[in-house]
Amino acid sequence: MERTVGIIGLGIMGGAIARNLHAEGWRVFGVDPDPSRCAALAADGLRILADAAAAAREAPLLLSSLPAASALRATAEAVAGAGLPPRILVETSTFALEDKQEAEAVLRAAGHVMLDCPLSGTGAQAARRDLVVYASGDSEAIGRCAPLFAGFARATHDLGAFGNGTRMKLVANLLVAIHNLAAAEAMVLAEKAGLDPERVFELVRSGAGTSRVFELRAPMMAARRYAPPTMRNALWSKDLAVIGGFAAALDCPLPLFSAVLPLHAATLAEGHGEEDTAAVHAVLSRLAGLPR
Repeated sequence: MERTVGIIGLGIMGGAIARNLHAEGWRVFGVDPDPSRCAALAADGLRILADAAAAAREAPLLLSSLPAASALRATAEAVAGAGLPPRILVETSTFALEDKQEAEAVLRAAGHVMLDCPLSGTGAQAARRDLVVYASGDSEAIGRCAPLFAGFARATHDLGAFGNGTRMKLVANLLVAIHNLAAAEAMVLAEKAGLDPERVFELVRSGAGTSRVFELRAPMMAARRYAPPTMRNALWSKDLAVIGGFAAALDCPLPLFSAVLPLHAATLAEGHGEEDTAAVHAVLSRLAGLPR
């Protein structure tokens, strides 16, 4: 496959992917409505285009990393309406399955292929190419995208039918939500017990109680610094809502996940929307009577 790609959405994840592909020698075109993001990527050598249709005209392969389902609908409609030869859109965002299916149908009707390829990993992991791709959809197209995936991820899994990538991502994100709250709860308990938070981090990391989420976010909790974010609380709200809706449609009880929701709401209410999800630690610290 020609090593040319259009990246639609240059936020934490999309921006990291774009930089990594550029570093691997890919010709990368970027699209984002935020001028500051565009300027930062242009300074790194990427060419910035006006919209998704312009990116599709330049690149046979597209990758989207978007904040809202409305942006995905707009992207699909723009590419479908551009009157171009077949394109592949690798869709990496976390949305309700119905939103992805709607976009896929729009693109398929115009002769294009959309792959459902959510990513396992945080923004920090994206920066160092420590992502896992949950690919689903047309297997031939997934195979053709292997060089692209190798440029920004450490592993790719073909999960079969379109939508299985999203189903897998929601299962994984359920665990991320629970592990994040568990990490905050453990760090608050340790501090209430008079233990040194940094020492606690080192010892938990070396034992059976660790998790990838703990190893990423416990240092932020120990330092009480929740920025720069690897996942903003304001954006995480969308993921939590999607997981809840997915489970409700399957009539599947989620008691541990349900405990996350009121504490996430409190994190937003206390002004941590633009900070990392590790900021739930601040809410638990306040409830425990610890100094801010």
